[in-house]
Amino acid sequence: MEGQMDTLSLMNVATWLVPVYAALVTIGGIIGYTQSKSKISLIAGLGSGAALAIAALQPPVMRFALAALIAALLLVVFVVRFFKTRAFMPAGLMAILSGAASTLFILCFFANQTIR
Repeated sequence: MEGQMDTLSLMNVATWLVPVYAALVTIGGIIGYTQSKSKISLIAGLGSGAALAIAALQPPVMRFALAALIAALLLVVFVVRFFKTRAFMPAGLMAILSGAASTLFILCFFANQTIR
């Protein structure tokens, strides 16, 4: 029973982290646009943030599946950008956040499968 409670606590935290991650991605896109006039950053940030916000409104299985997919795609994008620029900000930081987020969302997706 204790293990199941730990899993439920993790899923509760992850449920709140989906919209938080959506906000961070959106804000990052806006900052990228305002600082370097990068329309790509703005479009990618707003699009990814909106997709994560939609994912946050879904039932748990779909929420974590969509959030994990989006976070994993962003992880790839930011790792590639980091190796191109060798700059920790913003690519390195977002790669770390996206890696942590995708790991958490994947764990919750599979944990939700075992609880049901």
